[in-house]
Amino acid sequence: MVLSAPTGSGKSTQVPQILLDNGLAGDGQIVILQPRRLATRMLASRVASERNCRAGGEVGYQIRFENKCGPGTRIRFITEAILLRQLVEDRKLSGVSILIFDEFHERHVHGDIGLARALQLQRDHRPDLKIVVMSATLDTDRLVDYLKPATIVESKGRTYPVTTEYWKKSVGRDTTPVWEAAREAFESWKGSGGEGDVLVFMPGNFEIGRTIQAMQNSRAADDYLILPLHGELPPEQQDQAVSPQDRPRIVVSTNVAETSLTIDGIKLVIDSGLARIAHYDNHRGINTLHIHPVSQASADQRTGRAGRTSEGHCIRLWTERDHQHRPTHEKPEIHRIELSETLLTLKCTGVDDLRGFPWFESPIPASLDKALELLHDLGALNRKEEVTATGRRMQAFPTHPRYARLLLAADEFDCVYQAALIAALTQGRDILMPASDRGTRERRQDILGDSAASDFLIMMRAWKFAEKCGFQTQKCRSLGIHAATSRQVRPLFDQFMRIARDQGLKTDPRPIRDENLQRCLLIAFSDRLARRIDRGTLRCEMVHGRRGDLSRTSAVQDAPLIVAAEVEEIEGRDKQVQTILSSATAIEEDWLIQHFPEDYEERHEVRLDPETRRVTGMKTRYFRDLLLGASSGGDADPAAAATLLADQVIRGNVQIRKWDQSVETWIQRVNQLSGSCPDLEIPLIDEEARRAILTELCHGAMSLKEVREAEVRETVRQWLNPAQQAMVEKMAPERITLSNGRKVRVEYPDGQDPFIAARIQDLLGIKSVPEIFMGRKTLIIHILAPNFRPVQVTTDLASFWKDHYPARKKELQRKYPKHAWPDDPLTARPPDRQGGGKSVDK
Repeated sequence: MVLSAPTGSGKSTQVPQILLDNGLAGDGQIVILQPRRLATRMLASRVASERNCRAGGEVGYQIRFENKCGPGTRIRFITEAILLRQLVEDRKLSGVSILIFDEFHERHVHGDIGLARALQLQRDHRPDLKIVVMSATLDTDRLVDYLKPATIVESKGRTYPVTTEYWKKSVGRDTTPVWEAAREAFESWKGSGGEGDVLVFMPGNFEIGRTIQAMQNSRAADDYLILPLHGELPPEQQDQAVSPQDRPRIVVSTNVAETSLTIDGIKLVIDSGLARIAHYDNHRGINTLHIHPVSQASADQRTGRAGRTSEGHCIRLWTERDHQHRPTHEKPEIHRIELSETLLTLKCTGVDDLRGFPWFESPIPASLDKALELLHDLGALNRKEEVTATGRRMQAFPTHPRYARLLLAADEFDCVYQAALIAALTQGRDILMPASDRGTRERRQDILGDSAASDFLIMMRAWKFAEKCGFQTQKCRSLGIHAATSRQVRPLFDQFMRIARDQGLKTDPRPIRDENLQRCLLIAFSDRLARRIDRGTLRCEMVHGRRGDLSRTSAVQDAPLIVAAEVEEIEGRDKQVQTILSSATAIEEDWLIQHFPEDYEERHEVRLDPETRRVTGMKTRYFRDLLLGASSGGDADPAAAATLLADQVIRGNVQIRKWDQSVETWIQRVNQLSGSCPDLEIPLIDEEARRAILTELCHGAMSLKEVREAEVRETVRQWLNPAQQAMVEKMAPERITLSNGRKVRVEYPDGQDPFIAARIQDLLGIKSVPEIFMGRKTLIIHILAPNFRPVQVTTDLASFWKDHYPARKKELQRKYPKHAWPDDPLTARPPDRQGGGKSVDK
């Protein structure tokens, strides 16, 4: 069933109860999927309150790190990712009768694939499973077509009018801060007589804190209770924000209040127009939350929060012109984020064919391939794209596969504590700012050191310094440490440590060797292995055919092999893109052999010496497609040398002197006969055949000079056997004899019909045009004047003599009076070659 009902109509809280109370769930559970943790908990609490029970009884919820459900739970609110993890453990969802996908219009990737897996389960194993998809704004036609057969239920609901006001000036870092604009907007509304509760939308915790501070400094807010609302707050503070109070409120919230939660009594919405939206961070190789402008549809959802119980007003902190340039809807998350975590989960739920999976909206093929490549590099999938034992362990971690692999490796090397800190340091921006002055650089070197086996070891020292000094801005700034960013590392560090403990890893801090941590970083970032091209520059070659420059501030500039946790593309003033490798760690080649034996390969290859221009044998070492090193390997293998030299010819680096136009003409004759007479089974000489012929020509040669002087004609002709060569000479002749005894060359241009060219005098006495290719092709005749310029192109010579020659004759007599121009060209004989000017064969 598809249920469309406006925000605040009660669908999230009432529909599960209606289904349960009317017996539609039987003895099973009703599971409601929510896109956010905060809404999941609060909706469960609301429904539990309405049913006079506590969360964990008849009504429960489950989010990451928290499970408030019991054996008697019938209505279970969960976040979307929980469903996929449940499918890993129980592919038939035993005990679940109804799945409700709430707020589906937000198009989170876990909701999309959860719905697809539910439909597969319903079709193949659980025809009794009921599926409900709910939203305030949906493309119902497309969704119903995807779900068919499906029932549509639509409720118009009741809302009150909301007036919308746009801000008159730009808001941003370089102008008015968004929190100051929110304060000005509130004061303006209050000054014009506005009364009641206020809801302010801000993108994140930092902006919420600054907005609350700005409101507290405003006299217009003296009578207001100012409350934050976001997912990291303790439950009691979240409940306080959404519950009625004895005085008016200003609730400053993230987009959690946009759709999932309803706060009654809101008279004014102040919308920053910003949200933290999941996007793939290409240079860190993970999904991150960055601040972006919201879409027009999201802005409308926020505006509607002021029209729930009475007329309201909305102030948008951007201009009306800016609004017109915003996208109408958010791009589906499946097109915004890196998919490796999603694909690994799908694999673990039993999906074998990811490309044939019934996506509600298919991912971009390149994104799919790149995610699969990363999972293979991490060891989560084998070459057949099957989940490995390591991959199943990684899937149990509620984090990106790269960091799941890092923590698993760290458990082997007894450095989980340090690995968790590194994982936390990589989630935000670099805590170390560029040391702009000499004093800062010297203080940093004295306290943190300037050499280490990994840039992360320097960062870890910097973070511990910042934590020890209480993240004081001035002390941190003295070493070029970003205090605010360092402070944000602690909750992330605690989160990774909690994940590690939940998975049974050894998390006690203990002294370690740097090598242990270096190996772990190699295992987690093997797809970013780079080799220094030379010691004189910072240029590097990377796996998967990429190149980049090691950051000038890196502590591992002397290391020949590194892995880079960050790969950032920077466009310079000249519009040239430079790839910078940072957060680097030194790597030993022996570790590649130990940890990735299948990806490490020693080969015997041939190389062309650029100075001697001769082929030499080489012993090479590769990690995947990255050349690690080469050394002399004795004589070159003749077959490999021939292939290399043929490639040099194809690239145009050497010309074979005797491969002239006559050779090309013979190839053209062969190809045209092959195409016109397929029953003769003459092999085509295409690009692949040319390469094979060239390789045969180069066989035995060891230098470009030998190739340049190679004999060509017989090798090329031997592409055909003697009988086939005879067919070519007979049916696609180089020259043809006309009925008057004249011999002319036949041209076989690529992509065009064969033709001959002859002066009018040489065609005298000829009534019909010759045929070739077993009589299947009539030659085109280019009729030329005495100066060899074209007069006519035809395949019907008789018509030319009858219809065109009489008119041409007068003009030709005037231009060429020394030539004979007979009245009857069919009875005339061509002139002798000696008196007729240049030969037609010239």
